[in-house]
Amino acid sequence: MSVQADNVRQHVRKSYAEVAEASNEGGCCGEVSSCCGVSDDAAINTLISTRLGYSEDDLTRVPEGADMGLGCGNPRAIASLKAGEVVIDLGSGGGFDAFLSAHEVGESGHVIGIDMTPTMLSKARANAEKGRFTNVEFRLGEIEHLPVADNTADIIISNCVINLSPDKQQVFRDAFRALKPGGRLAISDVVATAVMPDEMKNDPILHAGCMAGASLIEELESMMTEAGFTEIRIEPKDESRTFIRDWAPGRGVEDYVVSAYIEAVKPGCC
Repeated sequence: MSVQADNVRQHVRKSYAEVAEASNEGGCCGEVSSCCGVSDDAAINTLISTRLGYSEDDLTRVPEGADMGLGCGNPRAIASLKAGEVVIDLGSGGGFDAFLSAHEVGESGHVIGIDMTPTMLSKARANAEKGRFTNVEFRLGEIEHLPVADNTADIIISNCVINLSPDKQQVFRDAFRALKPGGRLAISDVVATAVMPDEMKNDPILHAGCMAGASLIEELESMMTEAGFTEIRIEPKDESRTFIRDWAPGRGVEDYVVSAYIEAVKPGCC
């Protein structure tokens, strides 16, 4: 791993540790002002999450504190989860999507949340205990090198996290390894629709804020194909520019990035 890539990862880890600590204290989240709705006002967090595609019923099914307004969509909207499935959540944060997935896969299923930030992991585990979830676990690890065995999951979900990785190709390679044959990806993430100016791409705050690290759609398709995935589908959501504008007011990032749903399949099932 290059020094530059490690610096990116360390900055992201530090930024999201601040998010978790701020959430614990009921405050806001430091420099990660984008894709971050940490607030002591439940109405604000509800507004943020519902505009990302969650229902108010979703918000009542998770422990208090699990919804921090992080994300750029609702990956479960395209996941089609079934009872008994094994789910891996890349960058699980406080556990919001993991807990909602756990309700859908039921006691016969299992959800594994992966996060590289110890403070966030501690928060998620406390939330799991608070909500008495027995079919969810959280593991410390990087999404480029998942702490799971080969052919573990039926589905991998992620919400606005892969854009943060300095090695997205490795993320997709390891996701492919961790999926069972016939397994699928269901991801909500930020993608680039135009080449971003260097001034923005090299801004660490915009990177930690889920903007500067976005890849072009054709680059993502190439990475996923190289990893072995088929049935690749990337669906940009142009309407997302409205809330992305709020992530960095006055910077014009919404001219370069949008939220998108990303789907793919690991071939090999019957």
